Amino acid sequence: MNPPPALCLVLACGNTLRRDDGVGPWLAAWAKERFHANPSVRIVSRQQWTPELAEEIARAGAVVFIDCSVESPPGVMRFARIEPGRQTAALTAHHLGAAELLTLAKDLYGATPRKALQLTIGAGSLEMGEKFSEAAQAALPEACRLLEETLADLLAESVA
Repeated sequence: MNPPPALCLVLACGNTLRRDDGVGPWLAAWAKERFHANPSVRIVSRQQWTPELAEEIARAGAVVFIDCSVESPPGVMRFARIEPGRQTAALTAHHLGAAELLTLAKDLYGATPRKALQLTIGAGSLEMGEKFSEAAQAALPEACRLLEETLADLLAESVA
């Protein structure tokens, strides 16, 4: 049985045993604690995003994807709107990106959230270990503030 549609869906991914790759699950755990009493917010953390998430994305009012980035400098936080890509990603892929998941939701279910955003923090280290690099650790307070503010704004927009 599927959970009810979320007004705000937070999808985090990462591996907590690969240092900065764990920032997504860490932020998801923080958000789960912060928004635990709000049934309009659903938080899902996985090691990777898979095609099965497309249905929940299609049913959500808004979605925030959270991940680390190997393309950004260590500790640099990026927050951007995400749009569906032009083609459905190959369903043989084990890991999909945010734009590919939005495309899959649109193609399979005919819907996407009214707003899709992605928060990333540049990885300083993806080596084995559970401690964040200094750069990633320093970015977490601002990431928490931005995530809290964004979810509050998205919830306010959904009732307006």
